[in-house]
Amino acid sequence: MANDHLSKQFDNELEALRSQVLQMGGLVESQVRGAIQAFSNGNLSLADQIVATEVRVNAFEVQIDTDCSHIIVRRQPAATDLRLIMAVTKVVTDLERIGDEAHKVARMARQIHEHGVVDVQHFANIRHTGDAAVNMLRQALDAFARLDVEDAGRIITEDRVIDFEFKSVIRQLITYMMEDPRTISTSLDIIWIAKAIERIGDHSKNICEQVIYIVMGTDIRHTKLEMGADGKMFPKA
Repeated sequence: MANDHLSKQFDNELEALRSQVLQMGGLVESQVRGAIQAFSNGNLSLADQIVATEVRVNAFEVQIDTDCSHIIVRRQPAATDLRLIMAVTKVVTDLERIGDEAHKVARMARQIHEHGVVDVQHFANIRHTGDAAVNMLRQALDAFARLDVEDAGRIITEDRVIDFEFKSVIRQLITYMMEDPRTISTSLDIIWIAKAIERIGDHSKNICEQVIYIVMGTDIRHTKLEMGADGKMFPKA
């Protein structure tokens, strides 16, 4: 009975840990969405809110890392449980970095709209790429919540779309700067925003890689995925 009680306590602690990660993920997702909106519509008060939210995201990271350390010391987990805890420490790092990128987008959005040199409506593809990054992050968090390996593998491949969109934005901005050198400074700010969005896609991909690690015990970082005949993704040898 004592062992059953301890086992249930441990399960509750792991579930609470996953819940905290998802709360942090929800906050970061709203940060990214708000930052992209601030760039698109010039809502400077929204941009300021995104910048201020970074403190909460950082606090989440510190608290979750502390909880992971305490669980390891008290429970000495093994196998899947240990993989989950180790993966959580990496996932929260990626979420914190996504928060940093959202902070950067919001700060640059404020700067761009205050200068008013460039009409951001010319760069609708930035909004499109940003929406794709938000969607990828949301799906990555959902795959983590359900520990869905197949979904995680599929989402990883979506990062290529964001990378392609990023290169398209860069080509457009180079042309824009060549046509009107007065826009160079603001265009460089927009390039920073596009790069931040591309990095959000990279971090979302990392989260999916951790889902696969938790379930399968396979570290697929720095490897390529291929689709098998059954439609499932697997690491390329």
